[in-house]
Amino acid sequence: MPFLGRRSHVIGDTCSCLWQPNIHVLLIGSLPLSLARFLDVGSSDQLASMSFAQKALSIGTLAVVGVAASASAQSTLNGAGASFPAPFYQRAFAGLAGKGVQVNYQSVGSGAGVRQFVAGSVDFGATDEPIKASEAAKVKRGVVQFPAVGGTIAIGYNKPDCKGLKLTQKQLVDIFLGEIKTWDQLKCGKGKITVAHRSDGSGTTFAFTNSLSTFSSEWKSKVGEGKSVKWPVGVGGKGNEGVAGLVSNTPGAIGYINQSFVKGPIKAAALQNKDGNFVMPNLASGAAALNNIRLNDQLAGEDPNPSGAKSYPISTLTWILAYQNGNGLKAGEIRKAMLHLLGPAQNQADELGYVPLKGDILKRAKAAVAKIGA
Repeated sequence: MPFLGRRSHVIGDTCSCLWQPNIHVLLIGSLPLSLARFLDVGSSDQLASMSFAQKALSIGTLAVVGVAASASAQSTLNGAGASFPAPFYQRAFAGLAGKGVQVNYQSVGSGAGVRQFVAGSVDFGATDEPIKASEAAKVKRGVVQFPAVGGTIAIGYNKPDCKGLKLTQKQLVDIFLGEIKTWDQLKCGKGKITVAHRSDGSGTTFAFTNSLSTFSSEWKSKVGEGKSVKWPVGVGGKGNEGVAGLVSNTPGAIGYINQSFVKGPIKAAALQNKDGNFVMPNLASGAAALNNIRLNDQLAGEDPNPSGAKSYPISTLTWILAYQNGNGLKAGEIRKAMLHLLGPAQNQADELGYVPLKGDILKRAKAAVAKIGA
């Protein structure tokens, strides 16, 4: 491969020119008619009669056009944010690789994802808590927000001698307040309980603590809800991955994670819902819960303790944040990636531990994608 500074010979002409990096041109005295027409020189015979300088200029123009087109075709979309939907996003975007769209999604947490989106350092952000009006006001390019998938927040625990754990809403609150300290108090094995929670700004934490505030006035007054809270007890892990790692590696641990992270030694507890039934986190219970959500004009919506005999009580949507304008040549690729996320990828949601969007929520999400402009 020629390098910058290397002199090269061109067949049919004497050349003493420097190769430019990434632009390799070979002049052969005569080119196909189609290329001659592209260069607007009439015919290949006329091209052959051109001076070397004219040929070089014409071919150089063609090379630059080709390189620009190639760069556009191979451009990468960069997204960052919520760890809750990360396995779903990464699988979905991997399916686009063979369709001319490369997407790099970084699981950094909802808090960091929103900050990067507001700063304009990514092509799109992702969050489990809808963007606040104060944050959206800082985005001069305009915000296009829409739900991308749903899911349940499981209470995952690692306690081999505790089979089929069932927790009331009060018991769950008391564990995270530090008032229930041992497995003996739950009548499910013996030993100390190690509470695992998020250490970073997290939309999963917002959804979890929002539900706890609904379950308990004591939690609401002492801790409250948010992407980050002052935890009364426990150890922190970064991302759903970090919390799952803590629970998986610590016998006697319990924490909150997306259902898709329940694997290996981690089991999910059945949690009492608003109707008094103990429900496991899964597709059916998540879908029953999400059917209670009504979206506002910004396509945000929540129900931190949904009614319904089959509803899982801690279920949430998760959102994509895109720019309304300023996307330039990437606008089409961003729309293509998001429609794939809301189209074929929804069929993979269940097997990955998520709840696919349906009905009005899905229809409104797809309509929002059309607002992503150049």
